[in-house]
Amino acid sequence: MSSLGRTEHLVLPGVLTAEQAALTVAGILAVQRADGAIPWFRGHHLDPWDHIEAAMALDAAGEHEAAARAYAWLAAHQNEDGSWYAAYQDGADGVNTDRPADRGRESNFCAYIAVGVWHHYLATGDDAFIDRMWPTVFAAIEFVLELQQPGGEIGWKREAPEDGGAAVNDALLTGSSSIYQALRCALAIAEQREEPQPDWELAAGALGHAVRSHPERFLDKNHYSMDWYYPVLGGALTGLAAKARIEERWDDFVVPGLGVRCVLPNPWVTGGESCELALALWAMGESDRALEVLQSIRHLRAENGMYWTGYVFQDKAVWPVEQTTWTAGSLLLAVAALGGDEATTAVFGGERLPAGLDPDCCR
Repeated sequence: MSSLGRTEHLVLPGVLTAEQAALTVAGILAVQRADGAIPWFRGHHLDPWDHIEAAMALDAAGEHEAAARAYAWLAAHQNEDGSWYAAYQDGADGVNTDRPADRGRESNFCAYIAVGVWHHYLATGDDAFIDRMWPTVFAAIEFVLELQQPGGEIGWKREAPEDGGAAVNDALLTGSSSIYQALRCALAIAEQREEPQPDWELAAGALGHAVRSHPERFLDKNHYSMDWYYPVLGGALTGLAAKARIEERWDDFVVPGLGVRCVLPNPWVTGGESCELALALWAMGESDRALEVLQSIRHLRAENGMYWTGYVFQDKAVWPVEQTTWTAGSLLLAVAALGGDEATTAVFGGERLPAGLDPDCCR
């Protein structure tokens, strides 16, 4: 099948043509190494979360073999405790060193493997893949749940081993919201394998309740746009509650015609945050507004089909001067959701994902 044949479903008016989508997919593939690793860009570093986002985009584009190699890289590099390090350095000049650049172990980075694995399974129906990846997913989720606090929230990392490896119990709303989605995908994998995980069900229910109802359990990061939309994107907030949250701070973060600010008060819009907000809007049933957000970041598209990370509109300058695989990946996933790609809509729509069990206070 030609590359255009694999990207016809990624056509979105004012965002991508089939030819443009194929060029973006080719850009991610060009960065992916032969061993499956997908760094931000060559010579920079890889972090597990963004690596998975790029792999999911490859699956959405029909590049299933390349995506499978990305997951094989994760399985091969998982630590004995079920974690991954926060960053791995990509070797310069094509030398694949995989030297950890940050030996902290972040909970949401580790949990996201479940989202990627479930997405790949839904895209391919590959039972052997899900059986092969189950031990990796299981160990990762167990590592993450060791960081869950009595209130349901998830501590955001363990320190590097050389710094003592202590748990950091402070919780981040964005990270915990992402973990909520990951736990639901992990439960879906467990159900598919007919291996019930009742402890995970309880953990997911407690975490969802914390995200929905207890902002005081999380560090105050409300000047970041991710803390604004991630409870919706992760599926903890739906319906009227989701709509109310998005409407409340729309004017704070959305710059008409340019995209979504990353952090207030900086005059900086970023492609990743813009695409993730579009995904959250789609999940709320607001596809028209999601389309407008995606159309607003056309100025971030480079001639080679990749996307600049961000734009400082006060200075009319691209910054940083980098084209990241995860920015391109987030764009492709948002387009896939709006286009009805089954695996992507199932993972981000959430209607068919297990919800976990509510804590006693909610029953």
